Amino acid sequence: MELLNNFQEIVIEKPVDKIINQIKDLIISGQLKPGDKLPPERKMCEKLGTSRTYVRDAIRKLEFYGILKTQPQSGTVVAGLGMTALEGLISDVLKLEGNDFESLVESRLILETNAVRLAAQRRTSEDIIRLEDALKAYKNKVNKGDSGIDEDLMFHLKIAEASKNTMLKSMMLIVTPDILTYFMKHSVCENGRNKNRYEEHHAILESIKKNDPEAAENHMSHHLGDLVDYTHSIHSKQVNDIQRLIKTKN
Repeated sequence: MELLNNFQEIVIEKPVDKIINQIKDLIISGQLKPGDKLPPERKMCEKLGTSRTYVRDAIRKLEFYGILKTQPQSGTVVAGLGMTALEGLISDVLKLEGNDFESLVESRLILETNAVRLAAQRRTSEDIIRLEDALKAYKNKVNKGDSGIDEDLMFHLKIAEASKNTMLKSMMLIVTPDILTYFMKHSVCENGRNKNRYEEHHAILESIKKNDPEAAENHMSHHLGDLVDYTHSIHSKQVNDIQRLIKTKN
């Protein structure tokens, strides 16, 4: 039975993921640089031999992570700075283990608790509308039985935007998608927690509405508690594995 545990589930790559990986490779290799424009969707479909739906979904995801940006009347371009570093981090997410993952989670906790404090102090009425829309989108996905992982991330990014600190948002775009992808791969985002997550999101939003940074930080810390607990469980497992290995050798 222990040997069986060493096998891993074979994941078949979806068309959208294949398109995303091709775009990532072009960015990493420098063939696509910040400001460069992607070919029209129709031509990409013809070249890739796939439907426009897959191409649009791939572009939407990369826009979501801040890698691409669609400009009215201009098309889709590569956005942001330091794209090679960003792409490397996202591509290496499945390799993150142990202390690396623990550091990633620790960084997110620092970023999010500070972002939510600033958001509670600096948010505008427009920020509240965007946060409410993001929370509504998350609730709709959860009610349909979906994990709502994209909508979850969007809610947190809208908090970072409300903080009026662009560096916080940029750093969250690096660490948060990696953590969420890791959680999805290891089925951490299960066990019926989505309803509780929605309620926690709602409590965070109410604190931001009331301009209460202390309450906002407390609710965010509680919300990320599962993430911290899971990280500690990884560390404990590693320690136990090492101790067993030492005993076996002795």
